[in-house]
Amino acid sequence: QEQLVESGGGLVQPGGSLRLSCVASGFTFDYYARGWFRQVPGKEREGVSCISNSDDITVYGDSVKGRFTISRDNAKNTVYLQMNNLQPEDTAVYYCTASAPLTHQALCRLGGDFWGQGTQVTVSS
Repeated sequence: QEQLVESGGGLVQPGGSLRLSCVASGFTFDYYARGWFRQVPGKEREGVSCISNSDDITVYGDSVKGRFTISRDNAKNTVYLQMNNLQPEDTAVYYCTASAPLTHQALCRLGGDFWGQGTQVTVSS
């Protein structure tokens, strides 16, 4: 059973930080491009950040550049999203995704083969 499980979401004040984690099980995460999407009700799913399967090349959405950082730990089968200087417009459900055939760029455009159930991030005073 291939699974991705997100954690780390919650309620945070504007300007605060959160670190999301996504743990993979049931497949070899090493060979998959990995990434994060987010979605709010009534809006399109948005690619936030993705990372390549082998050389740590990354891509970020324009709205999060300079504030968010994606990273991976193959030994822990985990991908992270460090989110700094959070703003109310960052409020969304954040989803982890992965793909073997897609590049990290394509993953952030199209989404992957596997998805987590999502973790809620709410930025509010």
